[in-house]
Amino acid sequence: MVQLFSKSARQMRAKPLTDEEIKNFKDTLKQTKLKWTAVHDSYLINLGNPEDEKWSRSKDGFLIEMERAEALGIPHLIFHPGAHLGKGDKYCLNRIATALDELHDRTSGYKLKALIETTAGQGTNVGFTFEHLCKIMDLVSEPERLGVCYDTCHTFAAGYDITSEDTYEKTMEEFDNIVGLDKLEAFHLNDALKRLGSRIDRHEQIGSGEIGLYGFWLLVNDKRFKSHPGYLETPPLPGGESSYIRNLTILKKLRGAKEPPEKKGEKWQF
Repeated sequence: MVQLFSKSARQMRAKPLTDEEIKNFKDTLKQTKLKWTAVHDSYLINLGNPEDEKWSRSKDGFLIEMERAEALGIPHLIFHPGAHLGKGDKYCLNRIATALDELHDRTSGYKLKALIETTAGQGTNVGFTFEHLCKIMDLVSEPERLGVCYDTCHTFAAGYDITSEDTYEKTMEEFDNIVGLDKLEAFHLNDALKRLGSRIDRHEQIGSGEIGLYGFWLLVNDKRFKSHPGYLETPPLPGGESSYIRNLTILKKLRGAKEPPEKKGEKWQF
């Protein structure tokens, strides 16, 4: 599985994909035999922007993301819901839902599903409570075209604890009661540099942050999510891509462990 940008993440617009580019991507995807792929949208897009001109540009930018993902046959487009920039959460959530309704109307018949990413709540970003996610889905006309990407770092920073068996179950139960586990379609697997409830979005290597190995052991061994894709967004270390290999190795080892790391007699080596 792989998450990618279909264009520069620092720009709204992009040249249309050519037939050759689409064919090459699909052929390569078949060769790699990757089961899951997802696109992450541009960081510049804010579907909750209170300024009409910038809101319109964000909608146009999101439409381009949708068109490219659909053309490439990618099932999920993961996006940060938006920021209110001083207008308040309620205003922003309504603004986002209105934008999504317009975008859904402009992409009728698409197979693509947009996944709202949970946020840390840094600055004026919404999406840091499960109620925010639920509200967006309640407001849109076609909620079946939306799902959730659960970012472990963001959600922990927002105050949802998964570091013990009790808190993990409480968090998942709360998500199920408010949003519904059937809406949870993917994970971003990142440890958190900052403490629980800090509202600070800072990713860390798996097992080296505030969540720790035990929290990830609980998650990757949860049978409810056995078939859910999980994408790494851990910060690069010296050595580049080797850090991702290390993090993947840790997660795979955790998934196969019958006992959590803290309860093992041997010291874990990765």
